[in-house]
Amino acid sequence: MEKKGFKFKISFNAPVVLVFVGLCFVVTLLNYITKGASNLKFFATYRSSLASPLTYVRFFTHVLGHADWAHFAGNTSYILLLGPMLEEKYGSKKLIGVILITGLVAGVVNYIFFPTTALLGASGVVFAFILLSSFTSFKQGEIPITFILVALFFIGQQLIEGFALSDNVSQLGHILGGIVGSIIGYNLNKKTNS
Repeated sequence: MEKKGFKFKISFNAPVVLVFVGLCFVVTLLNYITKGASNLKFFATYRSSLASPLTYVRFFTHVLGHADWAHFAGNTSYILLLGPMLEEKYGSKKLIGVILITGLVAGVVNYIFFPTTALLGASGVVFAFILLSSFTSFKQGEIPITFILVALFFIGQQLIEGFALSDNVSQLGHILGGIVGSIIGYNLNKKTNS
């Protein structure tokens, strides 16, 4: 009787998600090595001269920077949980678009309305993914109850925390990410169901 060995292979199932998390890891490590200088220079968005090309670069790269390992772990856990499902459903290019649009919207709004606040981290991307994931079973002419509940709880929590807490967490980034995810999720699913 021949024994069959246990075989398995590891698959690179969500390339955009894995590369994004890998970049966040490298940037967080670099932040520790440079004692915060790299985040300040390249991976946080804040009011700076519009003549500087780095101002425009940071509108996108701030989603890679994290204040510390706990911040990194919290965000990337959600990204690793939700991202592969979203990448499988919508494709790699569209997921890159979600990340870039979320970064740009949060970066520009922070630049315009919060001149004294630096913004960094993938929290906006996390909340875009959360709201986008609630559209995975969307049908034309219907709004999923899961979307309504997630939106109510999420926006309510962010508004309460925004007014009640002073914890250096950008609830605006979370809300903007959720709005971006909702709009993109609605539009992507409207096209595929029409």
